[in-house]
Amino acid sequence: MTLRQLWPHEALDFTPWLLDNADALGEALGMELDITMAEHPVGGFSLDLVGRDLSTNESVIVENQLETTDHAHLGQLLTYAGGTDAVNVVWIAREFREEHRAALDWLNARTDPDTRFFGVEISAVRIGESVPAPLFRVIVQPNDWGKSVRSHAHGGEGSGSDKNLLYAEFWGRYIAAVRDAGLNWSRARKGPAQNWFNTTSGVAGAEFSVSFGRGDAVRSELYLGHPDSEVNTSRFERLQQARTELEAAYGGTLTFQPLEGRKACRICEIGTGVVTDRDNWETLIEWFIDRQRRLRAALADVGGIPAS
Repeated sequence: MTLRQLWPHEALDFTPWLLDNADALGEALGMELDITMAEHPVGGFSLDLVGRDLSTNESVIVENQLETTDHAHLGQLLTYAGGTDAVNVVWIAREFREEHRAALDWLNARTDPDTRFFGVEISAVRIGESVPAPLFRVIVQPNDWGKSVRSHAHGGEGSGSDKNLLYAEFWGRYIAAVRDAGLNWSRARKGPAQNWFNTTSGVAGAEFSVSFGRGDAVRSELYLGHPDSEVNTSRFERLQQARTELEAAYGGTLTFQPLEGRKACRICEIGTGVVTDRDNWETLIEWFIDRQRRLRAALADVGGIPAS
C-alpha cells in the first residue's frame, strides 16, 4: 500500500491525521509530543505542525512530505525553523535523498545545542486484511552527546547548575519508578534538568505535570495550556462545575487556579518537598505517582478532559 492510498492529500489528510496521532511520531523520536497547531503561518508559507516536547518543554515543528525529499522542502524547513526559533525541527518524508540526509547531519554538527534536526521516513504497512498502519523510521538525529560535550566546554547552558543536575537525576528515578509501576505515562529516556516534568494527556493543549515550586512546594497537576486562552477557560470552567464529583473521585481536595494574567489554568494538589533532600526522594516519588494516578482516574470518572 502506498502513502497516497492511505492519505491522498498531505494538508487535508495526513496533517490532520498526525495532529490526532502525535503519539506515533513521538514514540519514534523518544519525545512526549503535544501538537497544538496545524498550518501555522510563517511569512507567506504554512508550517504543517507546531507543538512541544512535554518532557522538556522545548518547541517542535514538523514539515511533512509524502514523496521523496527535494530542495524546495529543505528550503521551507529552514525558513520555518528560522521563523519560529524552533528547538526540534522534524522533516517527515517517504524517502530521503542522500544529499538531504547529509544536509541534516551537517546542520546538527554546525548548529548550537539548542537546535536539533530530525529526518524521519514514513511508510504504510498492512498485514493481511488488517487496517493499514504508518511506520516511522528515524534516519537522521542529532548527536546530543557531542553537543552536550561542546556546551560544557564552552560554559553554555548545557553545563547546568548543581541543582539542575539534581533535577535530572530525580526525574530519571521518577521515570524509572513510573515504568516499574507498569504505568504507560511517558516515553522519556532521561530526566530533564529542570524543576518540572510533563506528560501528554492525549488532549491537545492539556498535559499532566509534576514539579518543584518556590520554597518547599511540590505540585501534581493538570495543566491547561492551549494556545487559545478561550479553550483553556472553557475546559477549566467545565471541570470546575464538576468539582464536587471530581474531588470525590480523587479522594481529596484539589486547588483550582485560573492563573490570572496568563492564558493557562491548572488543577492541582500542592505538597511539600525539595530536590536537595536526597533522603526524601523516594517519598516524593511515591507522592507524585500516587497523586497523578488519582488525578488521572478522577478525570476519567467525570468524563475526561473536555475537548474544548
